[in-house]
Amino acid sequence: MKSYKNMSKEELLALKLELEKAYEDAKGKGLNLNMARGKPSAAQLNTVTPLLSALQEDADAVTESGIDCRNYGEMTGIPEAKKLMGDMIGVPAENVIVCGNASLSIMYDTISRSMTFGVNGSTPWAKLDSVKFLCPVPGYDRHFAITELFGIEMINIPMTESGPDMELVKKYVENDEAVKGIWCVPKYSNPQGITYSDDTVRAFASLKPAAKDFRIFWDNAYAVHDLYEEHQDTLLEILSECEKNGNPNMVYEFCSTSKVSYAGAGIAAVASSKENLEWMKKTMTIQTIGYDKMNQLRHVRYYKDIHGIQEQMKKHAALLRPKFEAVLEILDRELTGLEIGTWVKPNGGYFISFDAMEGCAKEIVKKCKEAGVILTGAGATYPYGKDPKDSNIRIAPSFPTPEEMAEATNIFVLCVKLASVEKLLATKA
Repeated sequence: MKSYKNMSKEELLALKLELEKAYEDAKGKGLNLNMARGKPSAAQLNTVTPLLSALQEDADAVTESGIDCRNYGEMTGIPEAKKLMGDMIGVPAENVIVCGNASLSIMYDTISRSMTFGVNGSTPWAKLDSVKFLCPVPGYDRHFAITELFGIEMINIPMTESGPDMELVKKYVENDEAVKGIWCVPKYSNPQGITYSDDTVRAFASLKPAAKDFRIFWDNAYAVHDLYEEHQDTLLEILSECEKNGNPNMVYEFCSTSKVSYAGAGIAAVASSKENLEWMKKTMTIQTIGYDKMNQLRHVRYYKDIHGIQEQMKKHAALLRPKFEAVLEILDRELTGLEIGTWVKPNGGYFISFDAMEGCAKEIVKKCKEAGVILTGAGATYPYGKDPKDSNIRIAPSFPTPEEMAEATNIFVLCVKLASVEKLLATKA
């Protein structure tokens, strides 16, 4: 196909008329399709219905070691759940605290704790003149929302094919004591689906921070979320790498079963060094008498071990693959060679990242909405909602059916073409 950038003004005007007619036809269909957030579909949630009946009698509420999960106690989680979550991310159970249903809550609490009480005895961040966080971009909007809420200055770090730009990370971390943390989604990153290379993980582990209270917020949300058995990304385990480099306290790692079991009723955990966990427990014991051990036990009884989780994720992959492939097939067929967009083909995770021509993302999202297709807001994948190039758009294929995803993607492609033609014509005026 001929590149739009090589078209004359006359060719672009003729194409614009053709696209506008197709767009008006699309708006007339009265569609209502949503690919804004990475929600599991009902079909995915239905695969774990037996989890609801994993505990049926009083005796079922007692663990193998004799813990009665109906009662108080075991604030850091039952041993079986700590092992299950540790195995999911490749760390020992002794390095794990199992909390409530959402890892986002643990991240929020960890930032809040650092602001109020400091990190392992350091000055509380709220008492400092300046607190900064590094933010690989494009990235996860809810991460950025947490740091923005607490008034922490966010600094963009460009993503590469192997993870964040580590030269830039090193420059900031090792030379600015105000830099206290970095957000990371290391496997199948949100939204690009990039997995950090071994060299990137080792570069993180060997950092020499200017601030002793600098921490890597390692949100390993998609640790087991592979789409293809034969093409699975692997991620080097960071806690052990940090320990090898004399940085045992540098990482908080977060995970959950939110997209393994129930999105609203899974279990979440934090993994870190013994010293970090002891510090966290000091305030946790005031915050709660204990998390939901019954739900922890339900998950343990249902999955049994990491192999049960792996088998579960094959079911999810079978439902997700056709949706991802429906989107990617249409993008490849309709946009290859036009030079109006690029996209990433992930091996796992929950999103497809699309980069439009500079200055087009907001207009594409607006046009899609008018045609009945809801996308994540343009700019959401950057701190403060400000994409400096107005280019990145996150596509979430999980919730609609494959047929709906194909229809939504056709509308999306049409809007990309129309917005790009309008942008190119504006430069030729």
